Amino acid sequence: MAMNPEHEQTPQEVQARAEAFRETFTRLKAEIGKVMVGQDEVVDAVLTCLFAGGNVLLEGVPGLGKTLLVRTLARALSLPFSRIQFTPDLMPADVIGTNIVSEDAETGRRSFVFQPGPIFAQVVLADEINRATPKTQSALLEAMQERSVTVGGETHVLASPFLVLATQNPIEQEGTYPLPEAQMDRFMFKVNVGYSRLDDLMVVLDRTTGAETPEAEAVLDGPGILEAQQLVREVVIAPHVKQYAARLVLATHPGGDFAAGGADGPTNRYIRCGASPRAAQALVLAGKVRALTDGRYNVSYKDIEEAALPALRHRVLLNFEAEADRVDPDALVGDILQRVPTQPVGMAGV
Repeated sequence: MAMNPEHEQTPQEVQARAEAFRETFTRLKAEIGKVMVGQDEVVDAVLTCLFAGGNVLLEGVPGLGKTLLVRTLARALSLPFSRIQFTPDLMPADVIGTNIVSEDAETGRRSFVFQPGPIFAQVVLADEINRATPKTQSALLEAMQERSVTVGGETHVLASPFLVLATQNPIEQEGTYPLPEAQMDRFMFKVNVGYSRLDDLMVVLDRTTGAETPEAEAVLDGPGILEAQQLVREVVIAPHVKQYAARLVLATHPGGDFAAGGADGPTNRYIRCGASPRAAQALVLAGKVRALTDGRYNVSYKDIEEAALPALRHRVLLNFEAEADRVDPDALVGDILQRVPTQPVGMAGV
């Protein structure tokens, strides 16, 4: 899929690159499907974040295969994998690493040497991330956004591609520390992992209680992922579609000109703080990935709409009235989505 940026692409070359991406995406999903049964929407969302260069928060009760999904993804991508089990006594140095004293055997001189932590992998599973203290949770902020960590005043760049997949249990709150808004915003998508259907559960039992355990084979490597991520950013998005993504985000801002439903609408009534510009970036990038998986080289309104729920559900902060009325964030985002028209605003000639 590599192309010279100075070379003007022909329609045939554009179509070939889009088709190659689609085939890679399909193969990768098929390999994961050898191990993960069902959960197609979850796998699609994780792969979307991978190719868009974002991080994923997986929320679901224990035993639904969240950890298995991450391990299988790392195997299919031929990337170094690490698992960090977050606990209340976990310290930031246990995540990012620390400087240790090293002594030269010949000269006897001592010096500080950086010992990398488990964050220095390329696929990182932050298991039960909300069980660690806020101090340890914040150790991930720089890594997730800048793809680097700073220890002792020295910055260490993480290898690319880099992907953090965090899990949390929504029903067990004792001994947990809710993720702060700043860290939630670092996740491109929040994906809810649900229970398996009957047919899927029967297949799970066959695969996990039989003599043989299926394993995924490698489909893509690091350079291939970086190449695909570059292709995603080259996908065309028309100004009116880009504006639609921006208006969706602005529709979550209470008191704003684009607040969904106006003065008496759901935004002003139930939302304390709306989505950040990162939400708009997530919508556009996810839309580009979805366009490519559909064999297209341009983003449609539907691509943006399909990305809205996982991109916005964790970025919309509800107020006390919403909690009193037991408003579900997913239902609220869905209501806002219905109220935002696709018709562009103030764009002449569109």
